[in-house]
This record gives sequence, C-alpha cells and structure tokens, in this order.
Amino acid sequence: MADVVRAQGGPEAAEGTDWWAWQESWDRQQEWFMPDREDRFRVMLDMVEALTGPEPRVLDLACGTGSITDRLLKRFPGATSTGVDLDPALLAIARGTFAGDDRATFVTADLTDPGWTAALPYATYDAVLTATALHWLRREPLAELYGRIAGLTRDGGVFLNADHMPHSGTPRIDAAERAHRHARMDRERAAGVLGWDEWWQAAAADPALAEPTAERFRIYGSHAEGETPSLDWHVAALRAAGFDEVRAVWASPTDSVVLALK
Repeated sequence: MADVVRAQGGPEAAEGTDWWAWQESWDRQQEWFMPDREDRFRVMLDMVEALTGPEPRVLDLACGTGSITDRLLKRFPGATSTGVDLDPALLAIARGTFAGDDRATFVTADLTDPGWTAALPYATYDAVLTATALHWLRREPLAELYGRIAGLTRDGGVFLNADHMPHSGTPRIDAAERAHRHARMDRERAAGVLGWDEWWQAAAADPALAEPTAERFRIYGSHAEGETPSLDWHVAALRAAGFDEVRAVWASPTDSVVLALK
C-alpha cells in the first residue's frame, strides 16, 4: 500500500512545528555517525550533473527527512525530486520541510513490496539516489530492489548508493579505524551531540512527532535486520540488474558511493 503527498503538506505537516529545525537536527545526528556525509552528497550531485545535466528528475530512495532532496534543490533549482520512504516520522519532517515547494513529492511505500513503483508519479527518472539506507535489507531483497531500480532508471541515467560497504581481509586496519571513530563519537557525545537513541527520544517527546515516531517503531522495531555487503557484491548485483557500467566514485574507510550507469 502506498500514498503520494505533494510537499504542500498532508496530515503529518502539523501547523506551527519548526520542521527546518528538525531537519537540521537530523543532519547533526547523522554527522555524528558520518563526519564526511557532505562529501558523499557533493560527489553524488557532481556525478548527477556530469551524466544527466543540471535539471534532473530524481528519485530520492529511502529518503528519510529529505536530506538528498534538500541538497539537490538548493544546487539545481530546476530539478524535481520524488522522495520514497516508509518511516512516518521522517516523512513528516520531509513533508513539513518542503511544504509549498512543487518540485518535491513524497511517497509512502514499502520498498520490499513488489508493487511500490506503481505509486510513483513518473515511470522513469534521470537519477535514483540513496544514502545510508539500504543496508537494512538483506542480500536477496536488495538484489531484487536493484532490478526494480534499473527499470526506473532511463537509458543514460544513473543510480548512486552511498552506504556502508565493508572490506574483507583487513582486520588490523578495521580495528584501528573503529577505535578511532568511536573515540571521536564518545567525545562528541560528551560535548552534548545527540546520538541515535537520544534523537528518537526527542522526537517522541514532540507532540507533532510523537505518534509518527511510535508508528515508526511499530514498523521497524529498534534495529534493522539487514546486511552490509561489500562493494564488489554491489557492483556485481547492479550489473546483473541491467546496468552497463558500475564502479565506486567515492570511498571513506567504512563507506563507498557506488555509481551504476544505465
């Protein structure tokens, strides 16, 4: 089951709520995990512009609060974005943030439902973008999703996925990176930065987000049960899905941006 709501508003866009403050709060919380988050967004949009031009029609897949949509529309005023997610709390923030902007449309849909693409306003897109979201899927449903994404990407269009893509065979490097990363996160928590659990506690305490947050946890539970395949797995799966050229265009010690060209 899916529904489409343009950014003018909807039942989630509670009057008087400072949605931009929630958007910025989400960004700060995500940066606690990923201090290089803006770098991956910049590279993603660079490649979209290089391959599809400055006015792309974009599908923001598993869009959350619309972080990609926000950066897309600021950089490319002539672009349009369709955001798709199932999380009612994050979609409430997205719809509130982009209220009144006809360039943004949001769809509530379950990406594991084979029929979710029927709810989209367009049959194909110039670019399909997603970040730090699809690791909640296991390999088989993710490979199936890649097939549907290939069908939504026009010839000459691109798919970019920025996510956790671990290496194998480098245990000492991995252990050193993990210790360094967690030490930074501990310092920032001590300085007052909201972590994942604290952010959701704050959302549950806001009258505008209390019910969507409760529903979110009814849908997902506390933790996702997905997998984090390697970059090589993603490359092979995307080629099998029907993309012609696939490779990484950005990497950190833990994450990669994989680009697939139709």
